[in-house]
Amino acid sequence: MITFPIAKINLGLNVVEKRPDGYHNLETVFYPVQICDALEVFEMHQDFPSDVDCDLKVTNIHIDGDEQRNLVVRAYKLLKEDFPDLPRVHAHLYKGIPTQAGMGGGSSDCGFMITLLNEMFGLGLTNQQMIDYAARLGADCPFFILNEPCYAEGIGEKLEPISLNLSGWYLAVVRPDIPVPTKEAFSLITPRHPEINCRDIVMQPVETWRDLLTNDFEKSVFTLHPEIGAIRDKLYSLGATYAAMSGSGSSLFGLFRNPVDLSCFDAEGTFKTIIPLT
Repeated sequence: MITFPIAKINLGLNVVEKRPDGYHNLETVFYPVQICDALEVFEMHQDFPSDVDCDLKVTNIHIDGDEQRNLVVRAYKLLKEDFPDLPRVHAHLYKGIPTQAGMGGGSSDCGFMITLLNEMFGLGLTNQQMIDYAARLGADCPFFILNEPCYAEGIGEKLEPISLNLSGWYLAVVRPDIPVPTKEAFSLITPRHPEINCRDIVMQPVETWRDLLTNDFEKSVFTLHPEIGAIRDKLYSLGATYAAMSGSGSSLFGLFRNPVDLSCFDAEGTFKTIIPLT
């Protein structure tokens, strides 16, 4: 069985308080974006010589680290704890979503793996049960069970679908070859509650967002990496109605009324694309 994990952008991202467990509570709006990975899973033959239950191969984009620590494998192992009869599987993950980009690529792979295993092997899990499993693996993972515009609180696991439709807009995404570790991004943030909740702002016309909608990570990330901030400014100079960083970076996105030429973002290692939102 094959599925196509999608990306997300954050429309506003406010770090509102530090939790006793060391994490931070957030307020954000997740919006799904059709930039995709491909995840194919098939049952492992019972005689196949393997010392792992989930044999993962990642291609196209190199990901550092042990593939057995990948969120795809961790999702399988988590379900295996409660469903011991879950068969051994091969998984092939073709990465199309840029990594360390604030677009949820790994989290999406996790959420889609849970959904795929549920369907493929008839586990009978509800959406809420799958959300609960996903939340145990990462803050953004639960969103990729629903894959619809959502307002999120907590560490990102408390989801409320909202009626936000950006169809007719063009989304430009530029991800420079500058990784931004999440720990580094959090290091310079002072938690605060915004004057206006991002859920209320995105219900207003996009033309009003520039003066109201904020990503709290931009200040610290742009200070550490001014070249990332310069990309947002360039998107505005190209005519973006709204432009911002997604998540903790380093991807920047812009909303345009018409297609735009992104040839000015040609630095080596830069990911760039423009897609119509539907």
